[in-house]
Amino acid sequence: MSVGQTQNQQPAPEGARHLVVKVAPEYLESAKRLRLGGTVKVVAVVGPDGKVKRVQTVGGSPLLVQAAERAVAQWKYAPGKDSEERVQLHFNPLD
Repeated sequence: MSVGQTQNQQPAPEGARHLVVKVAPEYLESAKRLRLGGTVKVVAVVGPDGKVKRVQTVGGSPLLVQAAERAVAQWKYAPGKDSEERVQLHFNPLD
């Protein structure tokens, strides 16, 4: 991966919703300049229609959190019951 790219991972525990649309987070220029990397952990509340209704950050660098939240808010899951999906986004400026 080149500087500024992210590697997104989402654990797929049994019963997890299938991810249909995944938007990569935009790596902020200020984070790139600082060569700041790390993992941002969020919980996405997904409605029956598969749209993300709410994103709550549970850990990560403040410089990376906003980009992660914006990206995950645009994700789309397969329709199903309301659910909470745990997501980890990995920002690696050195690859």
